[in-house]
Amino acid sequence: MLTPGVVLAISGLYLALLFVLAFATDRMAANGRAKLIRSPVVYTLSLTVYCTSWTFYGAVGSAARNGAEFATIYLGPTLVFAGAFFLLRKLVRISKTHRITSIADFISSRYGKSTRVAAIVTLIALVGTTPYIALQLKSVATSLDILTVGKTLVSAEAHGIFGDTAFWVAASMAAFVIIFGTRNIGADEHHPGVVAAIAFESLVKLAALVAVGLFVVIGLKSAGPDYSGPVWLDPALRGTPPFSAGDPSRWTTMLFLAAAAIVCLPRQFQVAVVEVTDERHLRTASWLFPLYMLLISFFTVPIAVAGLGIVGPDRNPDLYVLTVPLQAGSDLLALAAFIGGFSSATSMVIVACIALSIMISNHMVMPLLLRSRRLDLHQARDLTGLLLAIRRVSIVLILSLGFFYYRFGAQSDALAAIGLISFAAAAQLLPAMVGGIYWRGGTEQGAVAGLLAGFVVWAYTLLLPSLVRVGGAMPGLLTDGPFGIAFLRPEALFYLDGWGSIQHALFWSLSLNVGAYVFVSLASVPKPLERLQSALFVDAFGESPRRTSRAWTGDTAVEDLMALARRIVGPERAYRVFRDYAESEKHDLRELVADARLISFVERQLAGSIGAASARVLVSRVAGGETISLDEVITILDETQQAIEYGRQLEQKSSELEAVAVQLRLANARLKEIDTIKDEFLSHVSHELRTPMTSIRSFAEVLLEGDRLSPQQRDRFARIIYEESQRLTRLLDEILDLNRLQRGDHDLKQARIDPATTAHEAVAAMTGFAFQHGIDLRDEVPDRLGPVLSDPDRLKQVLINLVHNAIKFNDSAGGHVRVSGSVRADRVVLRVEDDGPGVSERDRARIFEKFVRGSSGREGSGLGLAISKQILEAHGGGISVHPAAARGAVFEIDLPLAGAEPPAAPAETAIRPALKGEHA
Repeated sequence: MLTPGVVLAISGLYLALLFVLAFATDRMAANGRAKLIRSPVVYTLSLTVYCTSWTFYGAVGSAARNGAEFATIYLGPTLVFAGAFFLLRKLVRISKTHRITSIADFISSRYGKSTRVAAIVTLIALVGTTPYIALQLKSVATSLDILTVGKTLVSAEAHGIFGDTAFWVAASMAAFVIIFGTRNIGADEHHPGVVAAIAFESLVKLAALVAVGLFVVIGLKSAGPDYSGPVWLDPALRGTPPFSAGDPSRWTTMLFLAAAAIVCLPRQFQVAVVEVTDERHLRTASWLFPLYMLLISFFTVPIAVAGLGIVGPDRNPDLYVLTVPLQAGSDLLALAAFIGGFSSATSMVIVACIALSIMISNHMVMPLLLRSRRLDLHQARDLTGLLLAIRRVSIVLILSLGFFYYRFGAQSDALAAIGLISFAAAAQLLPAMVGGIYWRGGTEQGAVAGLLAGFVVWAYTLLLPSLVRVGGAMPGLLTDGPFGIAFLRPEALFYLDGWGSIQHALFWSLSLNVGAYVFVSLASVPKPLERLQSALFVDAFGESPRRTSRAWTGDTAVEDLMALARRIVGPERAYRVFRDYAESEKHDLRELVADARLISFVERQLAGSIGAASARVLVSRVAGGETISLDEVITILDETQQAIEYGRQLEQKSSELEAVAVQLRLANARLKEIDTIKDEFLSHVSHELRTPMTSIRSFAEVLLEGDRLSPQQRDRFARIIYEESQRLTRLLDEILDLNRLQRGDHDLKQARIDPATTAHEAVAAMTGFAFQHGIDLRDEVPDRLGPVLSDPDRLKQVLINLVHNAIKFNDSAGGHVRVSGSVRADRVVLRVEDDGPGVSERDRARIFEKFVRGSSGREGSGLGLAISKQILEAHGGGISVHPAAARGAVFEIDLPLAGAEPPAAPAETAIRPALKGEHA
C-alpha cells in the first residue's frame, strides 16, 4: 500500500510542475516565443478539459452499471466538432468581433447588452457548476483515500476542514488560478500559461487511462478454475452490464446533453471560443478532438468488465480505474491512474474558476458597483486593481462553495450523477444562444423568460430531488408532491411518470424554456440596440466591424475616453488601444476625434475587460448617455439589409455581365471574322470581275487596232472575248443566285424524286473530267434511297459542284473520289469522299461562307459551296464537312425523306475534329 506521504509528495510535485510550466509559458508568451501554444494541436488538447474526473472515473462506472450508455458522453462532443463546424465557427467569429469574455457576455451582448440577461446566465452557470466542482474535489479525496488507506469513501466527520485533503486540493487550485488566471484585466486576452497546463494535463490523463487499459487487456489474467485467459474476456462475465446496449431513451437524452455541454458549459466556452487565437484552428479540432475522444474511451469496456470480475460489483464501479490495478498488486500503475484522475479534476476546476470569476466580476458585481452612487466608480482614477481583486475573491468564493457542497454531500453517492445534473443546467443556455445567432426575432424579454423558466424547472425537477436525497429533509416531497399535490411531484411533473429523472427533467425544462423564449419574443417589441445586435449576430459573416460604429450619437472628448480606458485597463494598455486605432485610421494620435466610430471602438475594448453590458454603462456616461433612436436603428438595419441585398444583386449582375462579356467577346470575334470575310469578299469580287474584264478589254483593243491580224487570229481573239464574257456572266449569275437564295427567293421546282437517280446523273456528268485529271471516280450510290421533295436540277448542281471540287483539288497520285449514299433515320444522306489534302480545322468553320476557298488559295470563285449550302437549307437539308478516315475530306449532304417534317430553322454547318490538309 502506498503511504500518504509518498502520494501527497508526488501530487505536490505534479502541482509544482504545472506551476512551473504555466510560469515558463507566460514568460515565453510575453517575449513572443510561444508559437507552439498558439498552435491548433495545443488548442485542441485544451478542449479536452471536457474530460473531467467524472469522465475519467465515471465512464467506467457508467459502463459497469448501464452498458454502452457511457459512449454518449464522448459521441455528443464528437458530433458537434465533426458535424456542426458552422456553429462553432460562427460563435468564434462573433466573439472575436465583439470581444466576448464569457458565455454570459455572449448571450447578453446579443440581447441588447442586457445586464439582466448576463446576471441570469451567470447565476445558472454558477449554480450548475458548483456541484460539479464538488464532484472533482470528492473524486480526488476519494481516490487518494483508496490509494493510501483502502477505503471507498472519505468520512467527512473523521477530520476537520483543515485535515481534509479536498481542502488543500481546493486551496492549491485557487492559488494556481489566481496566479495564472488573473494576471491581466483583459478577460478576452489569452491565458497561455493556463492553456499550456491544460494541454499538458490532457496528455497525462490520456496516457494514464491507456496504461490501465493496456494492463487490463494484455497483463491481467483470470484466476478462475475453468478459464485462465485475459480477465476481461472471461466467458463468465459476458452477461454483465458492460455488454448491454443500455436504455434508448437515456441514450438520446445523454447524447443531447453531451452535445450541448461542449458549447454551453462555461469552461468549454472559455477554451473553445475565448481562448482560441485563430479561427482556422477549428478545422484541426474537427478531426483531432474526436480522435482524442476515441482514444480515451477505447479501454472503458475492458476496464469495466475486469473491475466486475476481480473487484466485484459491491465496490464502487466509478473507481475501477484505481481499484483494478490495486487489486492486481500494481501500486505504480494505480498511482499513475490517480495522477490521471487528479489531472482531470484540476484542469476542470482551473478553467471553470477562470470562466466563472470573469462572469461574476463582469455581470454580477460590476453592475451593482456601477449603480452605487456612493462609490461613483466612473469617476475613480484606476479600477484595474479593484477588478482583479473582485475576480480573485470570486475564485475563492467558487472553490469555497464547491468545497462546502462536497462536505455536505460527502456521505452520499448522490454526487455520482452530478455530472449529468450540471450538463442539464448548461443546456438551459442553448435556446437563447443558438436562437440568438440564427433568429432575428429573439428579444431580451424572451431570453429572460426562457432562461428563468428552464432554470426553475431544472432546479425543481432535478437539483431539488438530489438535495432531498442527500439531506434527508422533506422525504414526502418526492412521493406525494409539495403540500400533497400529486401532479407537482418533482420527478413526475403533471403525472408524466415512467421516465428516468434526467429524461423527465430535460423534457420539461427545455420545453418550457424554448416555449417561453419563442412566445415572449414574438409578443414583445425589441429595443433599438437589441435590433442592431440581432442584425450583427445573425449576419456575423457579412457584417463589417465598422458598421457598429454608428451605434453612438453622443458628444464627448478624446481625453474623456482615454481617461476612462486608463481607469479600466491601465495606462499602458489604454495608450496601445488608442495608438492602434489611430494607426488603423491612418491618423496621428493627437488628431483623433471622438466620433461615433471611436466611441464604439473604445466600448469594444472595454468590453474585453468588464463585459459588454458594464462597458455600455460606463461609455454611455462619458459619451453623454445618448444612443441611437429607434428610427436610426431601423435606418441602419434597412441599410444593412439593403447592402446585403445590393451585394447579392451585384453578385448576380456580375455573373450576368460576365456572361454578357463572354457573348460580346464571341460576337466581337465573329464580327472581326465577318469583317475579314467581307474584305475577302470585296477582294475576290474585284479580282473575279477584273480578270475577265481585263481580258475582254485587252483583246477588244487588239481587234480594234488589228488591221494586220489574220482571220484566224481575229476568230481566236473573238472566241476568247466570248468565253471571258460567259465567265463574267456566270460569276454575276452566281452572285445574284446566292443573294436571291439568302433572301429566301428560292424559285425551286420541287418534285418527288429519288436522290439516287440524281446522284448517278451527276457522277456520269463528271466522268470525263475525272478521266482528264487521272482520278478514279467511283459511284457507290444504291439504286434506290427513298423519295425526297427536291428540285432535281438544283440537287444535281450541288452534287456536281462537290464532285468537281473533289476531283479538281485532289493532288494524290492515282487519287480516288467516292460518291455514296444511305438512309439514316428519316433522312437521306449523300457523301462525296476524296483522298486529297483535306480541309483544315480553321477552314472547316468558314468554308461555306461566300468567296472562301480554303487556305490553299486555289482558283475558283469561292461561291459554289455557299450556294450549295443555301440550296440544301431551302430543301430543309444541310451540308457538313469532316475529315476522312485516312486522308482527305468527306462532304456530307442530307435531305428529309418525303413526309418527314422539315426543321424549324436551317441546320447549322457541322464542325468536325481537325485533320491535317486543306480543301478548297
